[in-house]
Amino acid sequence: MNKKDFMSAVADRSGLSKSDAESAVEAVLETITATLKKGDQVQLVGFGSFLSRRREAREGRNPRTGETIQIKASNVPSFKAGKALKDALN
Repeated sequence: MNKKDFMSAVADRSGLSKSDAESAVEAVLETITATLKKGDQVQLVGFGSFLSRRREAREGRNPRTGETIQIKASNVPSFKAGKALKDALN
């Protein structure tokens, strides 16, 4: 399911117009992004938690040449599924 399909599904399930559903989905995604940028986490009880994790600098290899390169430290987004979501999938 891509973003457009997701927005259509939200519109169908919620009874919102497609433009209202698009606005709602965009607002949720922007809010999650802004919260993670600040270093906070978004916890949706029963669904899961979005958080930012620190990835330390490390050595890597260029797959074409085999040359060793340094990979800089960075922050990466992470998602930890909640119990209700895990149970729904199993």
